[in-house]
Amino acid sequence: MSFMDLFRQGDAITQVVAILLLAMSVSSWVVILWKAWMLRRATGDVARSTAAFWQAATIDEARQKIGAFDREALVLPLIAATQTHAPGSLAAAGDKSQQLTRVLRDALHRVLDKLQFGQVLLATVGSTAPFVGLLGTVWGIYHALTNIANAGQITIDRVSGPVGEALIMTAAGLAVAIPAVLGYNIFGRLIGRIEADLEGFARDLRELLAHPASGA
Repeated sequence: MSFMDLFRQGDAITQVVAILLLAMSVSSWVVILWKAWMLRRATGDVARSTAAFWQAATIDEARQKIGAFDREALVLPLIAATQTHAPGSLAAAGDKSQQLTRVLRDALHRVLDKLQFGQVLLATVGSTAPFVGLLGTVWGIYHALTNIANAGQITIDRVSGPVGEALIMTAAGLAVAIPAVLGYNIFGRLIGRIEADLEGFARDLRELLAHPASGA
Protein backbone atom coordinates (compact mmCIF):
# COMPACT_ATOMS: atom_id res chain seq x y z
CA MET A 1 0.00 0.00 0.00
CA SER A 2 1.46 3.34 -1.04
CA PHE A 3 0.78 6.76 0.45
CA MET A 4 -1.54 7.61 -2.45
CA ASP A 5 -3.43 4.34 -2.04
CA LEU A 6 -3.82 5.15 1.63
CA PHE A 7 -5.21 8.58 0.76
CA ARG A 8 -7.71 7.23 -1.77
CA GLN A 9 -8.91 4.36 0.41
CA GLY A 10 -8.89 6.13 3.76
CA ASP A 11 -11.75 7.93 5.44
CA ALA A 12 -11.97 11.66 6.18
CA ILE A 13 -9.70 11.55 9.23
CA THR A 14 -7.04 9.56 7.38
CA GLN A 15 -7.13 12.00 4.47
CA VAL A 16 -6.89 15.03 6.77
CA VAL A 17 -3.86 13.52 8.52
CA ALA A 18 -2.24 12.68 5.18
CA ILE A 19 -2.83 16.20 3.81
CA LEU A 20 -1.49 17.75 7.03
CA LEU A 21 1.68 15.64 6.90
CA LEU A 22 2.16 16.50 3.23
CA ALA A 23 1.73 20.23 3.94
CA MET A 24 4.17 20.05 6.84
CA SER A 25 6.71 18.22 4.69
CA VAL A 26 6.48 20.66 1.78
CA SER A 27 6.68 23.74 4.00
CA SER A 28 9.65 22.41 5.97
CA TRP A 29 11.58 21.47 2.83
CA VAL A 30 10.94 24.89 1.32
CA VAL A 31 12.36 26.48 4.47
CA ILE A 32 15.28 24.03 4.60
CA LEU A 33 16.33 24.70 1.01
CA TRP A 34 15.88 28.47 1.32
CA LYS A 35 17.76 28.73 4.63
CA ALA A 36 20.59 26.49 3.39
CA TRP A 37 21.05 28.84 0.43
CA MET A 38 20.70 32.00 2.51
CA LEU A 39 22.97 30.96 5.39
CA ARG A 40 25.62 29.69 3.00
CA ARG A 41 25.79 33.14 1.42
CA ALA A 42 25.50 34.95 4.75
CA THR A 43 28.40 33.07 6.37
CA GLY A 44 30.87 34.22 3.73
CA ASP A 45 29.30 37.65 3.24
CA VAL A 46 29.58 38.67 6.89
CA ALA A 47 33.25 37.75 7.01
CA ARG A 48 34.03 39.58 3.77
CA SER A 49 31.92 42.61 4.69
CA THR A 50 33.51 43.12 8.09
CA ALA A 51 36.98 42.70 6.59
CA ALA A 52 36.17 45.29 3.90
CA PHE A 53 34.87 47.69 6.56
CA TRP A 54 38.09 47.69 8.55
CA GLN A 55 40.19 48.09 5.41
CA ALA A 56 38.31 51.24 4.37
CA ALA A 57 39.59 54.72 5.18
CA THR A 58 36.18 56.25 6.04
CA ILE A 59 32.67 55.14 6.92
CA ASP A 60 31.35 56.26 3.52
CA GLU A 61 34.04 54.30 1.71
CA ALA A 62 33.33 51.28 3.89
CA ARG A 63 29.61 51.44 3.03
CA GLN A 64 30.40 51.43 -0.68
CA LYS A 65 32.80 48.50 -0.38
CA ILE A 66 30.42 46.43 1.73
CA GLY A 67 27.62 46.86 -0.79
CA ALA A 68 29.37 44.41 -3.11
CA PHE A 69 29.56 41.69 -0.44
CA ASP A 70 26.58 42.10 1.87
CA ARG A 71 24.00 40.40 -0.35
CA GLU A 72 21.72 39.45 2.54
CA ALA A 73 21.89 42.96 4.08
CA LEU A 74 23.21 41.84 7.45
CA VAL A 75 26.08 44.28 8.00
CA LEU A 76 24.89 47.39 6.15
CA PRO A 77 21.82 47.88 8.43
CA LEU A 78 24.16 48.13 11.43
CA ILE A 79 26.21 50.85 9.75
CA ALA A 80 23.12 52.68 8.47
CA ALA A 81 21.59 52.70 11.96
CA THR A 82 24.49 54.74 13.31
CA GLN A 83 24.00 57.44 10.66
CA THR A 84 20.31 58.19 11.31
CA HIS A 85 19.36 60.41 14.21
CA ALA A 86 16.23 62.53 14.44
CA PRO A 87 17.24 65.89 16.03
CA GLY A 88 15.11 66.91 18.97
CA SER A 89 13.65 63.41 19.50
CA LEU A 90 14.13 61.07 22.42
CA ALA A 91 16.20 58.85 20.12
CA ALA A 92 18.84 61.59 20.14
CA ALA A 93 18.74 61.96 23.93
CA GLY A 94 21.70 61.00 26.05
CA ASP A 95 25.36 60.95 25.13
CA LYS A 96 26.66 59.50 21.88
CA SER A 97 27.62 56.19 23.47
CA GLN A 98 24.06 55.62 24.70
CA GLN A 99 22.61 56.56 21.32
CA LEU A 100 24.91 54.13 19.50
CA THR A 101 24.11 51.35 21.94
CA ARG A 102 20.39 51.85 21.39
CA VAL A 103 20.40 52.07 17.59
CA LEU A 104 22.86 49.20 17.14
CA ARG A 105 20.86 46.98 19.48
CA ASP A 106 17.65 47.65 17.55
CA ALA A 107 19.34 47.11 14.18
CA LEU A 108 20.98 43.92 15.40
CA HIS A 109 17.61 42.57 16.56
CA ARG A 110 16.12 43.18 13.12
CA VAL A 111 19.03 41.44 11.41
CA LEU A 112 18.82 38.46 13.76
CA ASP A 113 15.06 38.20 13.16
CA LYS A 114 15.87 37.76 9.47
CA LEU A 115 18.38 34.99 10.26
CA GLN A 116 15.97 33.24 12.63
CA PHE A 117 13.04 33.32 10.19
CA GLY A 118 11.76 29.78 9.57
CA GLN A 119 13.33 28.24 12.67
CA VAL A 120 10.02 28.22 14.52
CA LEU A 121 8.37 26.35 11.65
CA LEU A 122 11.12 23.71 11.58
CA ALA A 123 10.92 23.27 15.35
CA THR A 124 7.13 22.98 15.20
CA VAL A 125 7.17 20.43 12.38
CA GLY A 126 9.94 18.42 14.03
CA SER A 127 8.10 18.22 17.35
CA THR A 128 4.53 17.69 16.11
CA ALA A 129 4.85 15.57 12.94
CA PRO A 130 5.46 12.29 14.87
CA PHE A 131 2.30 12.90 16.88
CA VAL A 132 0.28 13.69 13.77
CA GLY A 133 1.54 10.41 12.30
CA LEU A 134 0.70 8.70 15.59
CA LEU A 135 -2.88 9.93 15.26
CA GLY A 136 -3.08 8.19 11.88
CA THR A 137 -1.52 5.08 13.45
CA VAL A 138 -4.06 4.96 16.25
CA TRP A 139 -6.88 5.50 13.76
CA GLY A 140 -5.59 2.64 11.59
CA ILE A 141 -5.42 0.31 14.59
CA TYR A 142 -8.94 1.35 15.54
CA HIS A 143 -10.12 0.39 12.06
CA ALA A 144 -8.39 -3.00 12.37
CA LEU A 145 -10.05 -3.71 15.70
CA THR A 146 -13.42 -2.57 14.37
CA ASN A 147 -13.14 -4.89 11.36
CA ILE A 148 -12.23 -7.81 13.61
CA ALA A 149 -15.18 -7.08 15.90
CA ASN A 150 -17.61 -6.84 12.99
CA ALA A 151 -16.32 -10.00 11.34
CA GLY A 152 -16.29 -12.02 14.53
CA GLN A 153 -13.03 -13.66 13.52
CA ILE A 154 -9.50 -12.64 12.63
CA THR A 155 -8.68 -12.79 8.92
CA ILE A 156 -5.75 -11.29 7.04
CA ASP A 157 -7.91 -9.38 4.59
CA ARG A 158 -9.81 -7.75 7.47
CA VAL A 159 -6.76 -6.35 9.22
CA SER A 160 -4.12 -5.96 6.50
CA GLY A 161 -5.50 -2.69 5.15
CA PRO A 162 -5.92 -0.86 8.49
CA VAL A 163 -2.59 -2.20 9.82
CA GLY A 164 -0.84 -1.08 6.63
CA GLU A 165 -2.49 2.31 7.05
CA ALA A 166 -1.17 2.53 10.62
CA LEU A 167 2.39 1.60 9.63
CA ILE A 168 2.46 4.09 6.74
CA MET A 169 1.25 6.88 8.98
CA THR A 170 3.97 6.12 11.52
CA ALA A 171 6.65 6.13 8.84
CA ALA A 172 5.24 9.30 7.26
CA GLY A 173 5.31 11.16 10.56
CA LEU A 174 8.96 10.25 11.12
CA ALA A 175 9.89 11.05 7.52
CA VAL A 176 8.46 14.55 7.94
CA ALA A 177 9.94 15.17 11.39
CA ILE A 178 13.54 13.97 10.92
CA PRO A 179 14.59 16.44 8.16
CA ALA A 180 12.97 19.31 10.07
CA VAL A 181 14.84 18.44 13.28
CA LEU A 182 18.15 18.05 11.48
CA GLY A 183 17.65 21.32 9.62
CA TYR A 184 16.74 23.14 12.82
CA ASN A 185 19.84 21.93 14.64
CA ILE A 186 22.26 22.55 11.76
CA PHE A 187 20.87 25.98 10.98
CA GLY A 188 20.86 26.87 14.67
CA ARG A 189 24.62 26.30 14.84
CA LEU A 190 25.23 28.37 11.70
CA ILE A 191 23.01 31.19 12.93
CA GLY A 192 24.82 31.18 16.27
CA ARG A 193 28.17 31.68 14.55
CA ILE A 194 26.86 34.49 12.34
CA GLU A 195 25.16 36.10 15.33
CA ALA A 196 28.43 36.07 17.29
CA ASP A 197 30.26 37.71 14.37
CA LEU A 198 27.59 40.41 14.01
CA GLU A 199 27.51 41.13 17.73
CA GLY A 200 31.29 41.46 17.77
CA PHE A 201 31.20 43.81 14.79
CA ALA A 202 28.42 45.92 16.37
CA ARG A 203 30.43 46.20 19.58
CA ASP A 204 33.59 47.25 17.71
CA LEU A 205 31.60 49.71 15.58
CA ARG A 206 30.13 51.28 18.69
CA GLU A 207 33.56 51.74 20.23
CA LEU A 208 34.91 53.23 17.01
CA LEU A 209 32.12 55.80 16.64
CA ALA A 210 31.84 56.57 20.33
CA HIS A 211 35.52 57.62 20.39
CA PRO A 212 36.06 59.34 16.99
CA ALA A 213 39.39 60.81 18.07
CA SER A 214 40.89 57.30 18.14
CA GLY A 215 38.92 55.93 15.12
CA ALA A 216 38.21 56.71 11.53
